[in-house]
Amino acid sequence: MKKYTLLAAIVAASSVLSGPAMAREAGDIIVRVGAATVDPSGVDSDEITLNGTGLDAEVSSIDSNTQLGLTVTWMATDKIGLDLLAATPFDHDIRADGLEGLGIRKVGETSHLPPTLSVQYHPMGGSDANFQPFVGVGLNYTTFFDEDASKELETSLGEKYDLDLEDSWGLAVQAGVDYFVTDNIALNATVWWIDIETDATLKGKDTGNKIKADSVDIDPWVYMVGIGYKF
Repeated sequence: MKKYTLLAAIVAASSVLSGPAMAREAGDIIVRVGAATVDPSGVDSDEITLNGTGLDAEVSSIDSNTQLGLTVTWMATDKIGLDLLAATPFDHDIRADGLEGLGIRKVGETSHLPPTLSVQYHPMGGSDANFQPFVGVGLNYTTFFDEDASKELETSLGEKYDLDLEDSWGLAVQAGVDYFVTDNIALNATVWWIDIETDATLKGKDTGNKIKADSVDIDPWVYMVGIGYKF
């Protein structure tokens, strides 16, 4: 509930506060850097299977992680912008429910990058307002790498495993605000919700046994606070 409250507050509060500042105009480029947190919400999956046999278990949680975030917005018009989200790699532990009897809770870990391209609407673009809110919708591509099976899984099952997570394409929505403290320097807060889904496969290096979890929904909230500069 707090996540939705923050999203609404950014849009509502920023839209009613204004003061003198240099207008945001077509052709402006706004670069923002700050702390970005990926916080997976409502994580679940199809039933985990071993060589096609259900194990009455599923992926249940993926921990949050904070890294350096970067966004670049090009204003195509006074009110319409094209925005790219980038970051340093995020690192996550992956856990499952239902495998505790085998001594397994953490099943693996991975790193990922979530570049996201969005079209933004800036309702106060072109005005001399300090507070410049925006909303956006776009497309996310998430690529996974450095995937590793957990030590407890490998110890419990008695062999080494390779973990593979399929890359994901999905919808992204965002809302945020820039507060310009000078004509060019702004404080920024932005929140995204991103649709990320992947299929996970663990393959035994000796036996070739396959442990699969399809349709792993990650669907994180992404929060970023930082500072921006308008060129």
